[in-house]
Amino acid sequence: MDKIYIKARAKINLTLNVLNKRDDGYHNLESIFQKVNLYDELYIEKIKEDKFKLTTNVQEINNNQNIIYKAYIELKSKYNQISGVRVKLNKRIPMQAGLGGGSTDCASFILGINKLFKLNLSKQDMKKIGEKLGADVVPCLYNQPIKAEGKGEIITKIDTNCKYYILIIKPEFSCSTAKMYQKIDETYVEQQINTNKMIEALENNNIYKISQNLYNIFEEVIEERHIVDKVKSELIQNGAIGSLLCGSGSCIFGIFENKRQARQAYKVLKQKYNTYICFCYNRGENNDRK
Repeated sequence: MDKIYIKARAKINLTLNVLNKRDDGYHNLESIFQKVNLYDELYIEKIKEDKFKLTTNVQEINNNQNIIYKAYIELKSKYNQISGVRVKLNKRIPMQAGLGGGSTDCASFILGINKLFKLNLSKQDMKKIGEKLGADVVPCLYNQPIKAEGKGEIITKIDTNCKYYILIIKPEFSCSTAKMYQKIDETYVEQQINTNKMIEALENNNIYKISQNLYNIFEEVIEERHIVDKVKSELIQNGAIGSLLCGSGSCIFGIFENKRQARQAYKVLKQKYNTYICFCYNRGENNDRK
């Protein structure tokens, strides 16, 4: 195998609670991650030159600060069988949107390099690498619903076959994850949420209970709360049975019972917003490959 194609899937957080700031600068959290069928495309190819080459359709990330490059350096420092690679990244996931675009690109790159160079890394090995690169990288190693705790490295898989459609709306503003966590630190009030209710809803494939137990602490501190509330209201008015801010913002998602209702809402809302239609992804750990 000399090249590999991977779909790096976006995530939404069905629940997200920040518990406290850690001594290492990260935050302890408790969150339910759900992968969705909105994805960046990664083409990874071995090359003879012993270097990393990246081409992407988003020039602002075409530099050595890119998290994929950092992952390459980390992997290469540990495994001498890794040679040069060329990466083509086709970004489709909005940036600074709470969808984990950078983290899922990084996680998918780790998975891809493991297969491409036959490293035979365990999931624990990959988690240790991912932890060094970003808090959301470890949860993004899993293409199934999971509960993440600690700074994101403590993972509990959730067994579910629940299928539903999702509309994701990207408003005109963006959110810096670092600044949003700073706001949490400045205004933090402990919130008690029952994450187990969401897990039970997923395990019972109950879309209504899922929608009733959505929660995101960042809705409490986001400056553009009026815009978030307006978009959530429009999603509900157009048939969503639940709506929530994505991660630390700025996207907002709505859950729909079926494809027909999601498509009807998409036709209406795409006239006004940058709107994506997708479905939840419960396939498991293996990324799609060509």
